[in-house]
Amino acid sequence: MATASLLSSSLFISKPRSPSSLFFHLPVKQFVSSSAQFRQRYGAVVSATSVATEPAETPSVPQNGKVEQAQMTSETEKVVLPTNESNEQLLRIRHTCAHVMAMAVQKLYPDAKVTIGPWIENGFYYDFDMEPLTDKDLKRIKKEMDRIIGRNLPLVREEVSRDEAKSRIMAIKEPYKMEILESIREDPITIYHIGEEWWDLCAGPHVETTGKINKTAVELESVAGAYWRGDEKKPMLQRIYGTAWENEEQLKAYLHFKEEAKRRDHRRLGQDLDLFSIQDEAGGGLVFWHPKGSIVRHIIEDFWKKSHIEHGYDLLYTPHVAKADLWKISGHLDFYRENMYDQMNIEDELYQLRPMNCPYHILVYQRKLQSYRDFPIRVAELGTVYRYELSGSLHGLFRVRGFTQDDAHIFCLDDQIKDEIRAVLDLTEEILLQFGFNKYEVNLSTKPEKAVGGDDIWEKATSALRDALDDKGWDYQIDEGGGAFYGPKIDLKIEDALGRKWQCSTIQVDFNLPQRFDIVYVDSNSEKKRPIMIHRAVLGSLERFFGVLIEHYAGDFPLWFSPIQARVLPVTDTQLEYCNEVIKKLKTNGIRAEICHGERLPKLIRNAEKQKIPLMAVVGAKEVDAQTVTVRSRFGGEIGTMKVDDFISRIKSATENRTTM
Repeated sequence: MATASLLSSSLFISKPRSPSSLFFHLPVKQFVSSSAQFRQRYGAVVSATSVATEPAETPSVPQNGKVEQAQMTSETEKVVLPTNESNEQLLRIRHTCAHVMAMAVQKLYPDAKVTIGPWIENGFYYDFDMEPLTDKDLKRIKKEMDRIIGRNLPLVREEVSRDEAKSRIMAIKEPYKMEILESIREDPITIYHIGEEWWDLCAGPHVETTGKINKTAVELESVAGAYWRGDEKKPMLQRIYGTAWENEEQLKAYLHFKEEAKRRDHRRLGQDLDLFSIQDEAGGGLVFWHPKGSIVRHIIEDFWKKSHIEHGYDLLYTPHVAKADLWKISGHLDFYRENMYDQMNIEDELYQLRPMNCPYHILVYQRKLQSYRDFPIRVAELGTVYRYELSGSLHGLFRVRGFTQDDAHIFCLDDQIKDEIRAVLDLTEEILLQFGFNKYEVNLSTKPEKAVGGDDIWEKATSALRDALDDKGWDYQIDEGGGAFYGPKIDLKIEDALGRKWQCSTIQVDFNLPQRFDIVYVDSNSEKKRPIMIHRAVLGSLERFFGVLIEHYAGDFPLWFSPIQARVLPVTDTQLEYCNEVIKKLKTNGIRAEICHGERLPKLIRNAEKQKIPLMAVVGAKEVDAQTVTVRSRFGGEIGTMKVDDFISRIKSATENRTTM
């Protein structure tokens, strides 16, 4: 990946940010949510570098996504959840809730020092320097908030000079506010008061009075530790998260969604289904793929490789380390050093674990002088990379320290960009559809203020991306100025079963790395020219994509990539010999099967259901005599009794056609 991604893009990065973008599809209610931007003045930034050392047990939620509308069926009622972007009043409510909460905390805990309190997606938080809090404390704080809301206190905006603000902060001995004041570049300084009892540095906006908040639509959700300014060398703060809505009905709908998301949490299901683990003895953020999880990964990788070969890609395998000089050329040591591990001294030469695959693919390109006749050149690799992450920011499979990218690079001529982008879009859709994702949010990001490359090539590349999207017929949004400094890009977010958006696929045109590595080709006039380089990923990373799959299906994987497709269950151990023959025949035919015995049949069935095994083949005395099995499907219920060969044939057919039995 290009150096610029380090600065402006989240692609290929297996990590979530603050909870965002709920897009709900539940059997009870219909509602909507979307992402929001928080104003950065006064340091109230919802930052990816903020580190929670004790993350709250909240559902896994995708990051960096915007959801414009949700469709959710309901037979009796419809609840539409507004977003911060679509409903300024809700944004004001959430921001004011943060202030009300801070006022409540300081009333109950006079020694608590306040820091920042922004609105965020679905709610708000505030960070305090104070003693550790418990769930019992949250209840006390909520009661005090209710009292403040009930008093209908006015929110009053005041403008003061910098010296006046400094004097007031010193008077109340709030050191964090002093640091925030020093970071403010604009004058005058704005302050918001709640009545005459509490105030905060703030740019707003807020509701007119605390009475505008519906206290039955507010809930304090959790408390976590967070470093001030996201810096582990700075004090550990207490961060209280809350959610706020316009009415109680919206709150109930949101909480219902949270429960469903919690049920699907890949961290819990990964343990329950024995798919993967993070071993403390080995270190945080390092994923151990268990046998069942490894089978799923193997299926994903095989399908990915087959699809890429069919689409004209050459597969690569490259080293996990390289000389540090390579990362100097690429610019990673200048722009990305804080995300890289320490260098290793090997025989007086410095080596570096790779954070990205791009420089390796360029070296393969440079192994010989390429001709214009060779283009387009497409190379792809499932390459494992390593990124330094603070321990408190790690999150299951979504934010790890080592992960495998489905990375590919295309080297082409200027006039080939459109066709190559369109081909990538087709391949992306082909792969994602196979895994059950058919709803996307697509964004085209254009040239930012600071960029490499001339206007002509930027316009040509941007037009090519736009034309490819138009040809594809996909709806997309244009993010003016949101491109990386090295080229325009297309980002694609997939929608899961709960309607949440996940950043996975990306396509980036790069004018930077070809220049840094001075890569060339020989044109039809025997002159050396610079090729276009395109970065692209379909799945993003295998770890993150696997986590999304687990939550999308709630661990109930489709038959074709379920780690165990069939479990054979003998009624008694007297049928074991025949069951072993059945298992052998299933495995010989490429069917992933296992036998389970030693318990009464009802318990064997319950265990198979809990383990989300798609098919169960029950064998009793009658089945042994008739050389049959009685089949039960998790998805279709009782299927009936059939010959083993028929059972095998039906599994093969369902697997090939990506259907259930």
